[in-house]
Amino acid sequence: MLDIATLFAGPLAATLLADYGADVTKIEHPKGDPVRSHGASKDGVGLWWKMLSRNKKAITLYLGSPEGQDVFRRMVADADVVIENFRPGTLERWGLGYDELSAINPGLVLARITGFGQLGPYAKRPGFGTLAEAMSGFAAITGQPDGPPTLPPFGLADGVSALTAAFGIMTALRARDRTGRGQVLDLAIIEPMITLLGPQAITYDQLGQLQPRTGNRSANNAPRNTYRTKDGSWVAVSTSAQSIAERVMRLVGRPEYVDEPWFASGAERAEHADELDEAVGGWIAERTRDEVTDAFEQAQAAVAPIYDMSDIFEDPQFRALDTITTVEDEELGTVRFQNVPFRLSDTPGAVRWSGPRKGRDTAEVLGAYGVDADALAALAERGIV
Repeated sequence: MLDIATLFAGPLAATLLADYGADVTKIEHPKGDPVRSHGASKDGVGLWWKMLSRNKKAITLYLGSPEGQDVFRRMVADADVVIENFRPGTLERWGLGYDELSAINPGLVLARITGFGQLGPYAKRPGFGTLAEAMSGFAAITGQPDGPPTLPPFGLADGVSALTAAFGIMTALRARDRTGRGQVLDLAIIEPMITLLGPQAITYDQLGQLQPRTGNRSANNAPRNTYRTKDGSWVAVSTSAQSIAERVMRLVGRPEYVDEPWFASGAERAEHADELDEAVGGWIAERTRDEVTDAFEQAQAAVAPIYDMSDIFEDPQFRALDTITTVEDEELGTVRFQNVPFRLSDTPGAVRWSGPRKGRDTAEVLGAYGVDADALAALAERGIV
């Protein structure tokens, strides 16, 4: 797999596949991938890069040059997948469009991940996850009722698109098993977020209704909110199941609500969210976070503490799962970051190494494609590697 994408959905899709054994070569511009300088750093070493480029070989190659394009074509000959996120038409301008690449390797899957897709009136626009979070309908329903639309403080659309792209790549490879042919995966970052909005599209289509901003509340059940504890922490309560809603109200000493006719429906409970929140919030405010979570656990009701990253590092459940794993890094020593997102019983996946130094594997990888030491030196002299 050849990862020539940047910032952030394409590279993360490649990372997820590398976690489970894909042989991924990250090809970056000789000046360095933008992620290397994006976000926090330590001793001049970008930390986001360490997580995002884990389990990948790292080479430098300027694809905008004829010499770089020639080397890339050699690499494509035995690749299964290329992941790219250039603006539509860029690869074609370089003579690296799918027609040219598939002529070299008919089984190649080309995953194209862009803001707006390969066609349509917006295709040529620059696109980032923030724009997808805005245009997908997500921001419109996020935030307090009397506040502005709210964007997430992290790359939500990029992450959702990366997961979707990884699924799409595996689907295309499975199809190739049957047909022997590769194909193009065209993923517009504006689309996967819309899928996550559930019934909102069909509700608008059939009823003309738009979901409003409700803060931490839900239009489908109550009590459902965040509540502050006696010791200044926060917890989240969910009552999506009727039985859980009944247990919560009995736990907080308000069983009379359970007998109200409106309590039998999640949507009707949501119409009484003020009084339910007052009852639940008042009970929680008199207890510490540990007291609240212990009581909810004993009552078999659903609650979770609201964690920051320091809590995640210390939580015994995350420790048991090794959710934050430890990796030896050639530049920073020991580093800790997210582990693989799921476990398979026979092929569990693993973080084998963190994001490499720039160009660490250039000589080894390109040497396998006939670029000897002299040729490599000549390419380096011209700034192509």
